[in-house]
Amino acid sequence: MTDGVSIQAGMYARVSSDQQSKDQTIASQVEILRQRMSADGVSCPAETQFVDDGYSGSTLVRPSLERLRDVAAAGGLDRLYVHSPDRLARKYIHQVVLLDEFQRCGVEVMFLNHEVDSSPEGTMLLQMQGMVAEYERAKIMERSRRGRLHAARRGSVNVLAAAPFGYRYLCKHDGGGEARYQVDFEQARAVQQMFAWVGRDRLSLTEVCRRLTREGIPSPRGRSHWERTSVWHILRNPAYKGLAAFGKSRVGPLRPRLRPRVGQPEQPRRAVSVYEQPAENWIRIPVPALVDEDLFEAVAEQLAENRRCYRQRKEGARYLLQGLVQCQKCGHAYCGYRLRRREGGEWRIIGGYYRCNGKDAHRFGGEPICDSVQVHLDLLEAAVWEDVRSLLSDPRRIEEEYHRRLEGERAVDRSLGRRALSVQVSRVKTGLNRLIDAYGEGLLEHAEFEPRVKQLKARLAKLTEEASSAAAAEEQEQQLRLAMGQFREFAAQVQDRLDQADWGTRRDILRALVKRVEVGPEEVRIVYRIGEARSTDVARTDSSRHCSKLQRG
Repeated sequence: MTDGVSIQAGMYARVSSDQQSKDQTIASQVEILRQRMSADGVSCPAETQFVDDGYSGSTLVRPSLERLRDVAAAGGLDRLYVHSPDRLARKYIHQVVLLDEFQRCGVEVMFLNHEVDSSPEGTMLLQMQGMVAEYERAKIMERSRRGRLHAARRGSVNVLAAAPFGYRYLCKHDGGGEARYQVDFEQARAVQQMFAWVGRDRLSLTEVCRRLTREGIPSPRGRSHWERTSVWHILRNPAYKGLAAFGKSRVGPLRPRLRPRVGQPEQPRRAVSVYEQPAENWIRIPVPALVDEDLFEAVAEQLAENRRCYRQRKEGARYLLQGLVQCQKCGHAYCGYRLRRREGGEWRIIGGYYRCNGKDAHRFGGEPICDSVQVHLDLLEAAVWEDVRSLLSDPRRIEEEYHRRLEGERAVDRSLGRRALSVQVSRVKTGLNRLIDAYGEGLLEHAEFEPRVKQLKARLAKLTEEASSAAAAEEQEQQLRLAMGQFREFAAQVQDRLDQADWGTRRDILRALVKRVEVGPEEVRIVYRIGEARSTDVARTDSSRHCSKLQRG
């Protein structure tokens, strides 16, 4: 039996829902894994504890799972403890992919509720259990959907997510045998005021927010400051006219995004987006009304009129770098603003600038969170476009920049190629097997065997990591050559038309090539997207605050 001290062990735990994450059910899962590892005589340092708290198991793109696969590929694990196969992945095919990958990396996977058997019978049993579990989950989800649909058609408020502002949800026990909405009179008066201000007095949402804040009415989240989006959602909710709606939205594939939200990873916990459904597909559920239907329709007409009169209603994108500019200091987006002056009875645009959203006090309860500089709109757009033009004129500059950074970051010894590393790995594995055989035959004492096997395992892990790094570097270089070929072809197609490109063409080119533009106190940094790999993003930095020129960083 292998000595427990020499085993490099790790654990993987996961819970999928935000409620499970909030209730800290992940802690009990981790504790069970630690107890099993302690019983097996192995330890688990912090760097080999992989926990995805609140991430769905229906996708393989999870932060801790990605890190686990990297460590396993580098030879940093001998054994992995997981509570059950569905904690590793929800889908059967994903379980097969991961188990096969770990097996090729030499990692022994230990499930607490299922003993992994590598025999054909054990493999078939695991496959059957995975398929049956996936089928049962699909059946449960379908039954739940049909049950909620049936309850909504019966007029039960149980299927609604939560009671909106102005109501309190009463469960069956508190509602006399049937769940219902109970009017919260203090909040209901605030709702009625909102509808009266917009539907009768024709006030803007901004003025409604000012009045609510001035009167000290807490927002739906208990804050003293009201947001326009909160008021907008309240005024559009049909529950206030006595008909709550079920099925107003559905979950679908994740929409493409220019950048992740502030403070959140690029891969969200729930890789889905919410899509609104047409009103004819809603199911109406009677609830106590707070306003009459005529006032509700008047508010809807006023909101539609406000939308028609809004400056940005149909114009779409108004700024060349819209959605691409980001603050280096606080991470919030930079938004474009136009300066106008009235001359001869007409409004004329006299300039513009990009400004960080973190400076807007109304977004953060009355206090700004950032003091970053604002950038002249025309100067920034001209500088970024000129830099993109220069790269399209000479695509080799991107490849040179990539190789320069790769040379500085690569930790693999250049004197050793992949083939030489593979030979050394094979030799160390052979030596390790011989050492174990000698110990098993009694030719070595335990005091002599333990330090030698530790030394060989450390050497093997280092060589395996170097070999993996070398393979990854070669793969990146191949991807770079493919991406550079596509980039050269694209540059050749647009080269003759760059001088005559209109505003829409320029914006399409910028969105295709630029990942983000980071504005700092003393520099502007452009990050390009070349290919799909993150390592091929090439950044260039401007040392001038006023964007007079861009220099390679």
